[in-house]
Amino acid sequence: MSDRSMILTLSCPDRPGIVSAVSRILFEAGCNIIDAQQFDDNETGRFFMRVVFNRLEHANSEADIAASVEELAGRLSMTFNLRQSSVKKRVMLLVSKVDHCLADLLYRWRIGELQMELTAIVSNHDREHLACTDLGQLPFYHFPVSKQTKMEQEARIWGLVQETNTELVVLARYMQILSDGFSAKLSGRCINIHHSFLPGFKGAKPYHQAYERGVKLIGATAHYVTSDLDEGPIIEQDVERISHRDTPDDLVRKGRDIERRVLARAVRHHLEDRVLMNGKKTVVFPG
Repeated sequence: MSDRSMILTLSCPDRPGIVSAVSRILFEAGCNIIDAQQFDDNETGRFFMRVVFNRLEHANSEADIAASVEELAGRLSMTFNLRQSSVKKRVMLLVSKVDHCLADLLYRWRIGELQMELTAIVSNHDREHLACTDLGQLPFYHFPVSKQTKMEQEARIWGLVQETNTELVVLARYMQILSDGFSAKLSGRCINIHHSFLPGFKGAKPYHQAYERGVKLIGATAHYVTSDLDEGPIIEQDVERISHRDTPDDLVRKGRDIERRVLARAVRHHLEDRVLMNGKKTVVFPG
């Protein structure tokens, strides 16, 4: 994306003429729409839209375009986000001992698949537990935690989030339940990967739970974190077929592959402003 490319996402009560109004504003501002996607939710009566556009040579300034969108938002009771496409979002990764999701995210970041700026890697275990992952010179923070120090440890993470201007926190198999207060602070900007096809098999050892039930499909779910454990708005899911021959270890092995790709897709969707909140659900525009 060039410095003149911008992304506008919006949602509002559905009514005729929204697409026309948005297009007119951008046309009059000297912009060229290069991609537009929309969705009408008949159940909730809300309209969702994602527009990617370029500011042409003699286009209005970003501030003027933002002011025009703001004026439209007031008329349509619209919530929106407008940003320059080339500006990378600042991301913090949290991890415990199991680091396959962390390693995958770092690999995708290094080859340019995930356009983000890493602010920190935080773990409740020391760096030696992540020996399989090349952290290089990335800023790493060891914040140990116990039942007695949980609130203090979360305060340290929150302080780091603020200090580094982190916009997205990713729980890359961070095996700690966030407190209600911390979850509220990170509302809409914290993604978790759960090694289960939610809402089934929540909590500890979901693959072993699945094995005991004799399931034929296992999966993983990436969702936004809320105070309701593993029940936040779902961003991405995937499954894989298994058979009676698969042991719990086989399920764990296959599950690792699903977790990696589901989390990576969810993070990419968020980085590209493809996810819009719709109550307890999300609207995810494909890309």
